[in-house]
Amino acid sequence: MDKIQHRTIFVNGINMHVAETGAGPPVLFLHGFPELWYSWRHQMVSLSSRGYRAIAPDLRGYGDTDAPPSAASYSALHIVGDLVSLLDALGLDRIFLVGHDWGAFIAWYFCLLRPDRIRALVNMSVVFHRRNPSRKTLTVS
Repeated sequence: MDKIQHRTIFVNGINMHVAETGAGPPVLFLHGFPELWYSWRHQMVSLSSRGYRAIAPDLRGYGDTDAPPSAASYSALHIVGDLVSLLDALGLDRIFLVGHDWGAFIAWYFCLLRPDRIRALVNMSVVFHRRNPSRKTLTVS
């Protein structure tokens, strides 16, 4: 684990803690709930030894990344915006994206909103379900 470097990067109006190791094609890991970058430590070391650059942030509101006080600051648009800003700060054009649990949902939104930044997606432990347009997900009274 001593190969993993840590830093804080200002992205999308917040300070984000990022763990990284390796060089080569970038792989971005998105943790689940209530996890941190640390969930990916073994995968990061393994992939970096195979010629990849492994990157795992603490997502907005987790670990050493800032937690804005307003619940409205945690939409998928905000979190994907954090990640796009992170890629820009790291000088990365396109990435391999890996998500787990809640991070899998963010990964799907990332692919939907910014497919130009994704080489491939791997999601674990959450099955993708298409939205049923005839079913209301919100009831407003």
